[in-house]
Amino acid sequence: MQRSVLQLFYLASAILFVLGLRGLSHPKTARRGMFLAEIGMLLAIIGTLVHHEIIGYRWIALGLVVGTVIGAPLAIWIPMTAVPQRTALSHSFGALAAALIGISEYLRHGAALGSGKVGLIGIEVMLGSLTFTGSLMAAGKLQGLIGGFPITYRGQNVSNISLLAGMLALIVALMFQPAASTLFFALLALAFLFGVLLILPIGAADMPVVIALLNSYGGLTDAAMGFMLDNKIQIITGSLDGSSGFILSILMCRAMNRSMTNVLFGAFGKVQEQPVALSASGKGIRQVSVDEAAEILGTTRSIVVVPGYGMAVSQAQHRVRELADALKGKGAAVRYGIHAVAGRMPGHMNVLLAEANVPYDELYDMDQINSYFPETDVVLVVGANDVVNPAAKRIRASPIFGMPILEVERARIVIVCKRSLAPGFAGIDNELYYNDNTLMLFGDAKDTMVKLATALKQ
Repeated sequence: MQRSVLQLFYLASAILFVLGLRGLSHPKTARRGMFLAEIGMLLAIIGTLVHHEIIGYRWIALGLVVGTVIGAPLAIWIPMTAVPQRTALSHSFGALAAALIGISEYLRHGAALGSGKVGLIGIEVMLGSLTFTGSLMAAGKLQGLIGGFPITYRGQNVSNISLLAGMLALIVALMFQPAASTLFFALLALAFLFGVLLILPIGAADMPVVIALLNSYGGLTDAAMGFMLDNKIQIITGSLDGSSGFILSILMCRAMNRSMTNVLFGAFGKVQEQPVALSASGKGIRQVSVDEAAEILGTTRSIVVVPGYGMAVSQAQHRVRELADALKGKGAAVRYGIHAVAGRMPGHMNVLLAEANVPYDELYDMDQINSYFPETDVVLVVGANDVVNPAAKRIRASPIFGMPILEVERARIVIVCKRSLAPGFAGIDNELYYNDNTLMLFGDAKDTMVKLATALKQ
């Protein structure tokens, strides 16, 4: 009877996870999808707590309390602008938990597990350990504790591939000698090191791909643990998590017109020194004041706001919405153009704008919004850089050549709100800044949005 109840809970949990993933496919159903997934996780936990092999609940209760004490503050007090690094930390905690379970199983049973189980433990510990340290490195880069630029060294790709081959060789050796604990701990140490070396050469501009990829690694770790423990719900959830994370990584790569290998091994984002006030053609910029920009915005009928990482850094999303409300009050139609890799995690701009209560129907992805630009009076670029650079369409030597961009240059007027003319993470000058229809509005995004909204209300 108890086993039947457990399987029923697991079946319901799996169905809710699938429905939750389906709900996440659109902003309007994302909240419902998350709610369904949360219920699914609750059922999985309840089902596990009635498992017939549990002999005591003291340590389980302690774990629930400690997890709640850590998780609740992370969810409540960390600002939405820090969601990318919080997500990376969540990946690290989950991966570490899975790795610790694998280590525990090996220490408890060792050679008695047999070749197959030891091989699964080896894969689980390898994936969990490298995901743990890799996620910590990603969180450090996103938080600014580690430089966001690629940290490279001579022969890094060869050494990383050799390290991966060495770990796989150790797993095979363990399958033939399950009792060789020295090999197991050598695998563990190399996996921790590999996670660090894997993320160090990747620039912060590639964090959307890295976050999705680490999510995939975490899911694969969970699936491997499910096979090891013969737990069907873990196999299902791990497979869902791993496959969806990998598909999302591919979608992010397509949005940048780059391959996965280029992201992992290309050291993209190594910033080169660029001229500050002149483009390659020698053209200068046209600067505009807040009052002049407000006058232009106040007389337009159609406006597209293009947010970028600069908006996230200055936490300007609420001020952007307030400006949009002021523009709507003057009869303007306001839309938001969202690039898939704007920010530092998949959906970063959507998350920030949702926090600011921007209506979902005003958000347009790149394929939708590009057709509107020729009939748009003003495009207001708030902290975006590489995703609006026309060089991606015409300069073959550019590192972003071929990357689909938001074609803001086709609008009648483009106002770019930016701190300076410093290049983005691609390390190249932005041709948009020197176009005849582009006006540069320098300053912090949050302060500038406040000043613009105030000027429009006068």
